Amino acid sequence: MSKQPILYTDPSTDELAARLRKYVLQCQKAAFERHGIFQIAVSGGSLPATLSKALLAPDDGTLDDKPQFSKWQIFFADERAVPLDHEDSNYGLLKKDLLDKIPGTSGSPTVFPINVKVLDNTQEIADQYQDVLKDNFAGKDAVRLPLFDLIMLGCGPDGHTCSLFPGHELLREHDTWVAPIEDSPKPPARRITLTLPVVTHAEKIAFVATGGGKKDILKKILETEEGQGLPCGLVNEQAGDKLPTEGKPMRA
Repeated sequence: MSKQPILYTDPSTDELAARLRKYVLQCQKAAFERHGIFQIAVSGGSLPATLSKALLAPDDGTLDDKPQFSKWQIFFADERAVPLDHEDSNYGLLKKDLLDKIPGTSGSPTVFPINVKVLDNTQEIADQYQDVLKDNFAGKDAVRLPLFDLIMLGCGPDGHTCSLFPGHELLREHDTWVAPIEDSPKPPARRITLTLPVVTHAEKIAFVATGGGKKDILKKILETEEGQGLPCGLVNEQAGDKLPTEGKPMRA
């Protein structure tokens, strides 16, 4: 049985952002100590706005107390097969909510969007994004899976995360790092996503779920056998102590 994460219940987005900032910067410091860069994957939804509030808050601390964006590499846990400026694009959302707001003095992260020249072929989008991961994580040496320093995920009201949906065949995918999906039950239907083995292999994993409507599904994931079989539940079970375990427990 894996260690269950403690869920934060903050009465305001300010408190949530402060907690998230502290956690991300702890992961950044550990990543710099390992290999001098910070390689993260992010999802869409409300996460980019929450990240912006967390990471761009004024701070007069030491260098370790600030995001050192010039040493960041940002990838996407999933993406929609749409142009980068489309309202459904996770890259577009991150650009609008975070990237465009980073002060010039803070440096710029290296960001890896999908190749929009092949939007008509989700398999090609996935294959090319997997090649991007291989170039940045494998180098000249073969690796079984990419090792992200941190993956930040959302949790849908149905228990989905990334573009891994309950009961979908992609939950059984173990051979590829990035997979296409043509039949997402949540529009847009055409997407790519990191596969479950890649997500659970990360050094650290954080679910950032906002809104009171998430309480019931989180309770189901953590407390029921059915919930453990949902995508978020599978990540929770397989990731073990890679999830944050400090903080205030969820209140009913």
